Amino acid sequence: MKGHMINFIFITNQPDMARFAEHSGVSRIFVDLERLGKYERQGHLNTFISQHSMSDVKQVKRVLCRAELLVRLNPLNPDTPHEIEQAISSGADILMQPMFRDVSEVAAFSAMINGRVKFIPLIETGAAFDQLEAIVRVKGVSEVYIGLNDLHLDLGLAFMFEPFSNGMLERAAEIINAAGKPFGVGGIARVGEGTLPGEMVLGEHLRLGSSQVILSRTFNRDIDEEGGELSFAAELGKLRDAQLGLLERSDLQKADDHRRVCNVINEFIRDKNEKAI
Repeated sequence: MKGHMINFIFITNQPDMARFAEHSGVSRIFVDLERLGKYERQGHLNTFISQHSMSDVKQVKRVLCRAELLVRLNPLNPDTPHEIEQAISSGADILMQPMFRDVSEVAAFSAMINGRVKFIPLIETGAAFDQLEAIVRVKGVSEVYIGLNDLHLDLGLAFMFEPFSNGMLERAAEIINAAGKPFGVGGIARVGEGTLPGEMVLGEHLRLGSSQVILSRTFNRDIDEEGGELSFAAELGKLRDAQLGLLERSDLQKADDHRRVCNVINEFIRDKNEKAI
């Protein structure tokens, strides 16, 4: 087997589901406290806007045995010192900083954390992407995550997955890998589902050297129905099985798979542009 295994991240504020996701093999549970500016950016889209609260952090942490607890806070604001202290005291293992445009914001956020927990800057603006080389050198930055939804909106791209085909993620991976930092990118759907199915996205992560990805809302489907938890475990198993096969690819096969990904993305963009005419 060649390469590395991808760690899966699951967004939930429900302790029972967090416990089950951990048991199913999810390595990080994600509690999302970001509110400031999010509705203004995404309220017109069919995207997830969290209703999680700080009290959820402590409740979720209480049920976890192995999985790390990742908490996304608000963008840098006057209440950030208080938010950081609350999250750490409630049991967060990792803090994520969203929606910044300058490396100075990352340095300020990191200084407040002061090495007490892991710190992940979330790259989701064009300005942040352009300063990636400086961001990975900020003291206290443990990892980097690239958020494709807000990034593609900020850049005016036609499709969330376009950075996989336009060379942006190759440049980002080169910078982050050279700095020796782990990184993750965007979200992933179930195997066989979505415009860019889970197995195709997974292949790109492995090709680039990404080590983590957020499970998309498709993994929440049927979760409240009888057998829903079994369905979640089965779908996660399909991703793991796909990963084992992808790890055996030769460099030529990786290149062929990347071309197929680019073709799917470019076809989606062409269709979208034609419909807009």
